[in-house]
Amino acid sequence: MKKVESHQRQRLNLTSSTHNNTKKIMSQDRRNDFDVTNTVQVSSTSAVRNAVRTLFTDTYPGASFDKLWLAFYDFERLFNGQFPGYLGCDTTYHDRQHTLDMALALARLVAGYERSVDPAERLGAPRAQMAIVTALFHDSGYIRHKDRDKDFKNGAEFTLYHVSRSADFLRRYLPDIGLAKDVSVASMIVHFTGYELDLDNIELDDPRDAICGHLLGTADLIAQMADRCYLEKCRDRLYKEFVVGGIAIENAAPGEYVVRYESGIDLLKKTPAFYQHATKDRLQKKFSRAYRYVEVLFDGQNPYVDSIRNNLLHLARILRANDWQLLRREPPFFVGVGNAVESMDLVASKVLNAVPRKHQTLPPDMMPF
Repeated sequence: MKKVESHQRQRLNLTSSTHNNTKKIMSQDRRNDFDVTNTVQVSSTSAVRNAVRTLFTDTYPGASFDKLWLAFYDFERLFNGQFPGYLGCDTTYHDRQHTLDMALALARLVAGYERSVDPAERLGAPRAQMAIVTALFHDSGYIRHKDRDKDFKNGAEFTLYHVSRSADFLRRYLPDIGLAKDVSVASMIVHFTGYELDLDNIELDDPRDAICGHLLGTADLIAQMADRCYLEKCRDRLYKEFVVGGIAIENAAPGEYVVRYESGIDLLKKTPAFYQHATKDRLQKKFSRAYRYVEVLFDGQNPYVDSIRNNLLHLARILRANDWQLLRREPPFFVGVGNAVESMDLVASKVLNAVPRKHQTLPPDMMPF
């Protein structure tokens, strides 16, 4: 961590403005389905695979990329509904683009970490390979199985326990590509991307495995919050997943409902507080400011942090003006089920229509995420 320790320890103070003399990485013309540098199309499996391969082979000269190539191939099949036994992705927020964006961020964090620490602390190619494969399938728990999940209408119904389902998928999948030795660690570190386990209670024998968990959790957070259309996606897509998944509205007992988020706009109104009290704590404390490792690759800059800052500043402007027309981007969908958008709308509407006009509302400090 020696190289990055010299960087500002409070780099993630997202309410401060960027210095005028700071070289800008982000393009004002960034496309909706491109990464924070506007150079990698994160809706394209092949584009992300090629970018990750460059990072991996530059970091580990001579290491084979074959199993990672196969993992990208199987990821594409799983999310597109071509993987044996599975229906494909039908969650509109946690879609193909999100996972690919996260996997690219993870590969960058791994590369930055390896360039920042002493040789004895490095992860090494096999462990880095395991982390990248875990990233590719960290949201596999949202994908419905044709037989086991036939009673469910949408993958968002698994929201509260999708990470455990992802761990189960990894246990079945990793031996198929010759990575049986990684099952125990991968099925644990995937939980750094979720809230089902207390992160302090995750026990790993090797500290480097814990580092992989920190990098995974960091990549998951910074990739989605740095998405160019993050605010629109929260309002229009994540809210519906939260409705279907029992987070926005909890059916505590027959006829009794507890509402955490009244609407997509209400979700956004509560986002700044959620960031300050939960997300920021994870990034800075639980994950030991692992987001800084990206700066090694970008001459001390952090395009993810800059993009997150821009998103939150834009949200602050919208909240002050109470002008939701300022959210006008229309990001494309990258799902693998033909009627996924309509299905999400239908299932969410059914839940919302069941909520009586008078209901209990939880304050922000009782939100689960």
